[in-house]
Amino acid sequence: MTLRQEPTAAPHLDYPLLGDLPLARTEVDRGCERRIDDAWLPSLMDDADTRVLLLAKGRAPVHDGELVLVGSREAPADARLVYLGRSAGREIVLADLPEAPAAGVVEADWLGLRDVAAGLAARDAGMFVEAVAIANWHATHTHCPRCGSPTDIVHSGWVRVCPRDGTQHFPRTDPAIIVAITDADDRLLLGANAQWGGHRYSTLAGFVEPGESLEEAVVREVGEEAGIRVRTARYAGSQPWPFPCSLMLGFTAEAESTAVVPDGEEIIDLRWFTREELAREIVDGSVGVPAGVSISSALIEHWYGGPLPEPRQMEN
Repeated sequence: MTLRQEPTAAPHLDYPLLGDLPLARTEVDRGCERRIDDAWLPSLMDDADTRVLLLAKGRAPVHDGELVLVGSREAPADARLVYLGRSAGREIVLADLPEAPAAGVVEADWLGLRDVAAGLAARDAGMFVEAVAIANWHATHTHCPRCGSPTDIVHSGWVRVCPRDGTQHFPRTDPAIIVAITDADDRLLLGANAQWGGHRYSTLAGFVEPGESLEEAVVREVGEEAGIRVRTARYAGSQPWPFPCSLMLGFTAEAESTAVVPDGEEIIDLRWFTREELAREIVDGSVGVPAGVSISSALIEHWYGGPLPEPRQMEN
């Protein structure tokens, strides 16, 4: 007689591996169905309850760890307006400015997204990312790519239309993979980019090409930059990176060999690190690694098992 065995539950795994990333948090309802009404945005600017986020060259007013929002009547006349969404029952509009307004309009420090995102609450972090991303798109996509005519802004700032041929143009997002590669001894591969001067090491990354899957992009980019093949590419998490318009898709992967060769153009050096080696060299200042809100930092710390140590401060 064969006894029937009850199925066992699969072990619980956090998914995605990296959890909540600083630039991937939001509590704003973007209201895609509301913003297609061309009368929607003007009506909000006539409503005293509408809140406005001022943005100038990627910087926004911050005070006591929060974004400072102003009333709709305080939005400068030369601002480009974009509907951001609804939060806690209030509508929020972006006022994208060519320059920060004169002192007195808002009492706060004008700071960039990378400076403050990690310390902001989810609503403010998501709203700041959204604002920077859409502002960057408008700044670089002012004309029709087909005929070169200046485009008109519709759908509350989320679509540009060519008045000549009627084509619609939507905000652009460029997918890019970024991957933490380990070998059979669980060492981590990090590379030094030529732009960083050979001191700062990071995980490998690159843009996804047309007609390519994310997993294929991982294999191709690692092959191009490090000269090795990887297997078992596993998704670990993602976050927007609006500098100017990327979506970073994090992966882990295993190297089939360790004889790495930098491409000599983007990557000028490659190194395998044990946890002890990486910690020691960060502390003594011989190696720098990404910090703050970057997904590269999250990938490295996930492999490391916790926060990385701080560099030792030199005494005077």
